[in-house]
Amino acid sequence: MASAVRHGAHTSAWADPRPGANVARAAAFMLLSQIEPGHACPISMTHAAVPSLELQPEVAAEWLPRMFSREYEPDLDSPGKSSAIFGMAMTEKQGGSDVRANTTVARPRGRGGPGEQYLLTGHKWFCSAPMSDAFLMLAQASGAGGDGLSCFLVPRVLPDGARNVFRVQQLKDKLGNRSNASSEIELDATAAVMIGEAGRGVRTIIEMVARTRLDCILGSASGMRQAVAEATWHTRHRSAFGRVLVDQPAMTSVLADLALESEAATVTAMRLARSHDDDVDANEISFRRLATPVAKYWICKRGPNHAYEALECLGGNGYTEGFPLARRYREQPVMAVWEGSGNVIALDVMRAIEREPDCLTAFDAELSLARGHHRLLDAHLETLRRRLSELASIDTDAAQRLARSLVESMALALQASLLSRYSPSSVSEAFIESRLGPDRGHEYGTLPTGVDVAGILSRH
Repeated sequence: MASAVRHGAHTSAWADPRPGANVARAAAFMLLSQIEPGHACPISMTHAAVPSLELQPEVAAEWLPRMFSREYEPDLDSPGKSSAIFGMAMTEKQGGSDVRANTTVARPRGRGGPGEQYLLTGHKWFCSAPMSDAFLMLAQASGAGGDGLSCFLVPRVLPDGARNVFRVQQLKDKLGNRSNASSEIELDATAAVMIGEAGRGVRTIIEMVARTRLDCILGSASGMRQAVAEATWHTRHRSAFGRVLVDQPAMTSVLADLALESEAATVTAMRLARSHDDDVDANEISFRRLATPVAKYWICKRGPNHAYEALECLGGNGYTEGFPLARRYREQPVMAVWEGSGNVIALDVMRAIEREPDCLTAFDAELSLARGHHRLLDAHLETLRRRLSELASIDTDAAQRLARSLVESMALALQASLLSRYSPSSVSEAFIESRLGPDRGHEYGTLPTGVDVAGILSRH
């Protein structure tokens, strides 16, 4: 945590908004997540909370200077504490991703409304990093100031130094990501401040969700990068049957395929980070609105099997806790679950296509930048456009059944387009032929004949 804060992986893009700031911050976040993934959750939430807080200027003026600090102070009660880490807690036991079903209530202490004091009573089923200094939460407001699901800032420590009511019921016994505590909490007349308009809590917090979704993509990509690094190092220093493993064709094909997946995930994540560097460009805003859930669905789903295949490259050692890929294998699934699991994300893509047509226009324009680079990519883009155009003629249930397949095609198109423009031909052609071609396989290591595996591995 201290290293991540010191290097600005939490809020540097906001504190120093120069060109490329979001890309630099994303790179730092990836590197730190590759080393220790658990701490990335509070770092991500602190970064993502900024745009929601900025909707309430007087609250932002109080909290942003502390969030921009490069010093990590873990003690909640530290006198004169000058830094702050933020969290987010939306999920409740009865609703899960359906946050509009939340039952936590918010009562105004006075006139109510944006920036005013409230008391929250209820619970949150998943509250990660409960040691954070403050949280953004959703609750059902009523009374003076307006009704409906609204966004609130909940501090852990009150201005007079007393602890706010924030009862940790238990810590989740999770499959992975165990260094990041996830808790169940109860709120009982817990002090809070309304952020944004009453009844518009989802709209207020949605930009935070979009940015944490990007960090899920970055986290999955960092895990792939670690997996490739561990697998290639091991096979370059391990011999079997008289030959170094990395020189044996079957192993070389697996490693090259894993490297392709990692590079595709990384270039996609960085392109999305770049789209946040220009918050006044309507095309970039529209592009990231659609591309973020597309990439989140695909890359985060690819992470667990990628980690498993890399683990297998280490043989029995990979299955032991003495080597790092056993932990990485347990870490990767959380990225696909956080901030919306597969169906939630796929349906969000369909909703964006239907309600925000500019998003699809911007997404298609990005894909078209690679037109003419490869015949298989051109054919895939034409098929994708046809499938997207047919959505208008089918009913909602039919569209939902197609959602996963369609989002997968969109993600592969985006990755292939980006690799065609930013990676060597040995990488882009291998990716396109192995993911879009007629000889594509279902497991890693089934690359088509003629792929330049040596050229791919030379980059890792």
